[in-house]
Amino acid sequence: MPPTTETLTAERILAATEEVLRRYGPAKATVVDVARALGVSHGSVYRHFRTKAALREAVTKQWLDRTTELLAGITADTGRDPEARVREWLAALFAAKRQKAGIDPELFATYSVLAVDAGEVVAAHITELTDQLTEIVRAGVEAGTFTVGDPASAALALFQATGRFHDPGYAKEWELPGVEAEFEAVVELLVRGLRG
Repeated sequence: MPPTTETLTAERILAATEEVLRRYGPAKATVVDVARALGVSHGSVYRHFRTKAALREAVTKQWLDRTTELLAGITADTGRDPEARVREWLAALFAAKRQKAGIDPELFATYSVLAVDAGEVVAAHITELTDQLTEIVRAGVEAGTFTVGDPASAALALFQATGRFHDPGYAKEWELPGVEAEFEAVVELLVRGLRG
């Protein structure tokens, strides 16, 4: 293990962990492998992440946060019509998940395995996403575009009703012929329901 002169940071550890996971998969990747990739002792990694589980949770959170950050821009665009924002937000979520699955299927499969063990991280991610949707639906209610009584319940229903297009369990279906048309039909039906 060659010594490193670069400062060891959590960000460097997470980047190395992602590469190690891509190379070895979640079953075989170890903290020692991460340390070796960084040129440090495994004790140095443990100073930043107390356990292997904590490291895996952190790398899973970072991976999920990329999607949350992408969608936050749509949520924050309050100058646009709420209906258009709901449609764009759902489409961007579908596109982001499809892209992750298509560009790097091995890493996508790895994160799908890690997410099972990172229940709290995944639950927090889903809460962040539904909070974003709630904000858009609430803006639609305030603008008179939507007529739902409870924006949070409506947002959760939107999220759950479109699960086939963002839940990793359905990833194999995302490239089937006609999936875009099916997605658009579901979104159209849901948006009509928001209007009342």
